[in-house]
Amino acid sequence: MQKIEISKKILRQVGKTNSEFNLINEGDRIILGLSGGKDSLMLAHILKRTMRHAPFKFEFLAVTIDYGMGENFDNLIAHTKEYEIPHQIYKTEIFDIASDKIRENSSYCSFFSRMRRGALYSATTKLGFNKLALGHHLDDAVESFFMNMFYNSTMRALAPKYQAENGLEIIRPLIQIRERQLFDGALKNNFPLIGNDACPSMKFNIKMPHVRAEMKEMLADLEKKHPSMFESINRSFSNFHLDSFFNKININ
Repeated sequence: MQKIEISKKILRQVGKTNSEFNLINEGDRIILGLSGGKDSLMLAHILKRTMRHAPFKFEFLAVTIDYGMGENFDNLIAHTKEYEIPHQIYKTEIFDIASDKIRENSSYCSFFSRMRRGALYSATTKLGFNKLALGHHLDDAVESFFMNMFYNSTMRALAPKYQAENGLEIIRPLIQIRERQLFDGALKNNFPLIGNDACPSMKFNIKMPHVRAEMKEMLADLEKKHPSMFESINRSFSNFHLDSFFNKININ
């Protein structure tokens, strides 16, 4: 069994994020949404490491959503078994109902993302866990912020912790980690990554979404000119001034 190496910088930042936003506490039972991509696999090993060293006790179960389209999870199952990561496949019929439920001209990726999130909510509740951990990172948060601003005329990002409508608490332990840090870690450890082929939208003859790809390209160009841009935006997410916006509530 290959020893898993996680950079001290990542571990320190995850610990700081956990402390700052009170993500994981004594006695928590956490479901981790494990897609098999770099982000969720890195988070699985980080949570495993945290369980051994944290001054409090918690447990987690990695759950992989089976869309019902014949996915092959053999490598992922073998990996989690080898490294003693508790793991379960949660079967759904998401793929079968897609053709009946999805609206014409809507985004297949968005549809499957929402359905997957709903399945994870359901799994967390049915299995008796109290929190759901997702693998979103800082790049996701910054991209979402600008996408919401440009296309939805709202100023929203991805919170480190929030409560869903059903009362379930959602946490994002990696939200202050850069995507490239996670990618480097996954490559260094030779993780058996599951790529886009496992996304149900790839099975449909559709034009793939371009908005996020364009946003990534725009931010990459900006970062070349402003190398500390992401660090500044990260700090700004905790340093906003509502009274400086066009907020009618503040008008007498």
